[in-house]
Amino acid sequence: MAALEKNSVVAVIGSGAMGAGIAQVAAAAGYRVKLYDTRPEAVSKALADIAKMYGKLAEKGRMTMDEAVAATARLHAAGSLADVADAALVVEAIVENLDVKRSVFAELEALVADDCILATNTSSISVTAIAAKLRRPERLVGMHFFNPVPLMALVEVVEGLATSEAVAATVYDTAAAWGKNPVHAKSTPGFIVNRVARPFYAEGWRLLSEQAGDPATIDAVLREAGGFRMGPFELMDLIGHDVNFSVTQSVFGAYFNDPRFTPSVLQQEMVNAGFLGRKSGRGFYAYGENAGAPVAQAEAAQPKPEVVTLSAAIGSDGRGHSGIVHSLVQRLEQSGFTVSSRVLLEGQAHDAAPALHCNGAAIYLTDGRSATQRAHDNQHADTVLFDLALDYATAKRIALARADQCSDAAYAAAVGLFQAAGFTVTLLDDVAGMAVMRTVAMLANEAADAVNQGVCTAAAVDIAMQKGVNYPRGPLAWADQVGIEHIVTVLQNLAQGYGEDRYRVSPLLRRKLASGAPFHA
Repeated sequence: MAALEKNSVVAVIGSGAMGAGIAQVAAAAGYRVKLYDTRPEAVSKALADIAKMYGKLAEKGRMTMDEAVAATARLHAAGSLADVADAALVVEAIVENLDVKRSVFAELEALVADDCILATNTSSISVTAIAAKLRRPERLVGMHFFNPVPLMALVEVVEGLATSEAVAATVYDTAAAWGKNPVHAKSTPGFIVNRVARPFYAEGWRLLSEQAGDPATIDAVLREAGGFRMGPFELMDLIGHDVNFSVTQSVFGAYFNDPRFTPSVLQQEMVNAGFLGRKSGRGFYAYGENAGAPVAQAEAAQPKPEVVTLSAAIGSDGRGHSGIVHSLVQRLEQSGFTVSSRVLLEGQAHDAAPALHCNGAAIYLTDGRSATQRAHDNQHADTVLFDLALDYATAKRIALARADQCSDAAYAAAVGLFQAAGFTVTLLDDVAGMAVMRTVAMLANEAADAVNQGVCTAAAVDIAMQKGVNYPRGPLAWADQVGIEHIVTVLQNLAQGYGEDRYRVSPLLRRKLASGAPFHA
């Protein structure tokens, strides 16, 4: 299939932020756009705002003035639904209510030609359900844009049970012609992004509820070590806790109360209190002229240890799981350390995984056990864990956890080691899986389940999470980088530690582990 021909009529129903954004993108791409809303004054304002935006883009050199004038000329107000009868594509962007959407599409179906494609921008309602009562349900498809539409690259092209493959292909190609990154998805609760993103918030809530750290500290670790643009709490403050909580409840209910999607009691309390985030002036953080900047926990300066060694079990190259420990050692060596490797003989190794050693401390990458549990299992009290980072060469911050049995002297040596390598060191209380590792493991797990259940491909889920919510790396590409074996180990240890089905391992992760094949070649 191919995209709709340029100069075709695209009708947009609804002139709110989403509808106006869709109209702006379509007209800029060369399509004639008719914008309809039950409030004519809202349409007039939206068209004027879009024209101003084109002018600003021309001033910034992102389009020429001639292009801005031409795009503005392609925008038209529709006085009634009857005025969009000549549309080749109608995109609905109105209230998230099934009955209202069905009513609008039923009216549209009686007006437009039989080959007109009907698309819904719904973010949470079943595309199958919206189409079910149409005379020709095969021509209705989801075309889920992300806000703000002109800036966000992703479009989820969502197929309901009745959606024609040809219709989905045409919408996919049309979205690409509009400069977007489209991905195909099946109509399941949350589609791709709103489903796969749930653990980003859920694990943040879990860390907070178990007092691993305060919101500012957890946010800083996810940002400055994990590479996310925002931490979970500042992002929920931006989205609005009422909106975020509602989406979580919706996905939880749609999956028949699967514990993986369980909403947070703490967030319910936030909503009950009216602490909704930026829009209410208060969420986890205060907003306004006199609001102070949040401060993340950071350890006081400690002396640089003199000797650092790297141990590994017999047969290991001493360089760590999937290159993670190796990349950390490289940073230590570039900071002036001489890291000597030593292979531990049978009976000497505390753990098969590689560990850094200094002043009696054994320092491991977290594997989903708490530091206290790992110290007990290894019979080595002075155990310290470090969290996952997106890139140890450039990360500004690293999180550590110390076993309850760990001596102050051993822990201080570990802190001094990382500080000497240029990290800001944050202490998290000893919660299993720490912050970045458990979040990435759960994101990869949910992404794998989406692929395993035929919602989308591995490539699509990674594109969706990078282009739709700005993740620094796709969850499955991240699993490849960390090592699928290690991701599975983290999840298994979390499941064992908590005794909850929430942390069950996706069958596709187990299959990949057994085959030795990565998600991406």
